[in-house]
Amino acid sequence: MTHVAVIGSGTMGNGIAHVFAQHGFAVALIDINQQALDRALATITKNIDRQVAKAALTEADKTATLGRLRTYTSLAEGVAQAELVVEAATENVDLKLQIFRDLDQYAPAACVLASNTSSISITRIAAVTQRPGQVIGMHFMNPVPVMRLVEVIRGYATSDATTARVMELTQQLGKTPTEANDYPGFVANRVLMPMINEAIISLFEGVAGVEEIDTVMKLGMAHPMGPLQLADFIGLDVCLAVLRVLQEGLGNPKYAPCPLLVNMVMAGRLGVKSGEGFYHYAPGSKELVVAERFRGA
Repeated sequence: MTHVAVIGSGTMGNGIAHVFAQHGFAVALIDINQQALDRALATITKNIDRQVAKAALTEADKTATLGRLRTYTSLAEGVAQAELVVEAATENVDLKLQIFRDLDQYAPAACVLASNTSSISITRIAAVTQRPGQVIGMHFMNPVPVMRLVEVIRGYATSDATTARVMELTQQLGKTPTEANDYPGFVANRVLMPMINEAIISLFEGVAGVEEIDTVMKLGMAHPMGPLQLADFIGLDVCLAVLRVLQEGLGNPKYAPCPLLVNMVMAGRLGVKSGEGFYHYAPGSKELVVAERFRGA
């Protein structure tokens, strides 16, 4: 493979495009909004500059990486030469199904179609195409340029050849692929989201405050960040969506999202992306401040 298309230029999409371009692939980054694409290129440039400052890349590497990126607002044009498409749109099942219907129409017949979904069924996505054997999950971790893991998810009809191809390709990116079967939440979120939800329940029930809960998990369990800070980083709306997929898909009440999480999402308190979740996030500041409503919880 030499040509890759990435659909969606948000946090995950621009990170995925960055990694592929850095490793020698010609990348078409596709979004419906040119302003979003311009912001994505600015983010990629800033992240590469950080790599250059740390001597992880050279200025020549930067020039070459950016030179491999092209942006498109037309899906048909963007995927015309693609050998692999990675969809990284919003975690909305109806949107993803429509994207894959369109991809099946516009992408070359031999092209592999991958989704970066964190929880939506690959089998369900594949079923709307005429090439279910070529549909697979590639769940990158955030931040994509830094995190080494990629969950590779086989749908019910995903072929052995497609899986082997994607596993090998993931290694070419300097990542570690881990194969999983297509069940709600796969591995990462089936384990992670109940932990985050339990931390929110502990806060909701007044067991401890935000800082106390996060401190216990950081110092006692050697986690790099606490579950409430991590939830803010992921996006509380994303956490809620994944928990609902787990609850619906597995039919177990233990996956029911905490009422506090539901209320925060309804109120628009989504974490880093909105400037407030369990912590406040001042623009340009790395300092965490516990949101006022949680003090003394």
